[in-house]
Amino acid sequence: MAVGERSGREEPEGRQEVAVDDAKDGPGDGGGVDDGDGGDGAAEGTGRKQRSFWKELPLLIGIALILALLIKTFLVQAFSIPSDSMQNTLQRGDRVLVDKLTPWFGSEPARGEVVVFHDPDNWLAGEPVPEPNAVQKFLSFIGLMPSAEEKDLIKRVIGVGGDTVTCDKGGPVKVNGKALDEPYIYPGNTPCDDKPFSVTVPKGKIWVMGDHRQNSYDSRYHMEDGSKTHGFVPNGKVVGRAVVVAWPVTRWATLPIPDTFDQPGLAAAMGAAPVGLGVAGALPLVLWRRRRLTQVRTGG
Repeated sequence: MAVGERSGREEPEGRQEVAVDDAKDGPGDGGGVDDGDGGDGAAEGTGRKQRSFWKELPLLIGIALILALLIKTFLVQAFSIPSDSMQNTLQRGDRVLVDKLTPWFGSEPARGEVVVFHDPDNWLAGEPVPEPNAVQKFLSFIGLMPSAEEKDLIKRVIGVGGDTVTCDKGGPVKVNGKALDEPYIYPGNTPCDDKPFSVTVPKGKIWVMGDHRQNSYDSRYHMEDGSKTHGFVPNGKVVGRAVVVAWPVTRWATLPIPDTFDQPGLAAAMGAAPVGLGVAGALPLVLWRRRRLTQVRTGG
């Protein structure tokens, strides 16, 4: 009974404390009356956030498209393999990513690289070009899809400016007298039995060949076809180096330079030229300095 009486006396006191607290809060505070307003405010805040997101969405899409276009133009672009000329390294329908950044810094194609280049001089004359729809055109424009309209080719660089590249029937391809070990050639193919050759690559150009040698209309087949290039591809026509097979996922792989292009002496003809020029340029400076020192000592 004492507990009951005690509880009875404390209950009104509890209500009174709540009322006092509510009164102290005032209409501007977060009390019981203003909780409802706070809830409305939260709802309004949520509504404002949603409207803000939808307003910003077009801007975000625009920025993403601009970035994609810049990446395609200056960094990386996707290309589709249209033929079997690079088997088994690349299969028809593969998607490769091409590095377009390094050429902007003066980098030139190197031996052994797989490169994409624009048609030098009607190498693809008569080849059918598929007509893409509007969506494909847009996606290819921003770099999210390979271009179906551009006439580009993909081959392996065998020789660069100044190189002598030869291949006799039954023999290997030789660069500056060094035989290449070419494990990337399509099984059953020969290095050049279908089209032997001997060329010296002009400065600023490259000599390219497909890995599927007996199914590739590469530099060999354009030496005497009336083309102004005579089989050589100007460096300015090179889009960039193919660095990775990105699609399909089951064929993901990098495209490194084969070890045979790193063998000693392969670039001896090119490597000696800069050294010789450096010595020739430094010799007058050394002689002038020695003369000055002699004069100073004599005058002293």
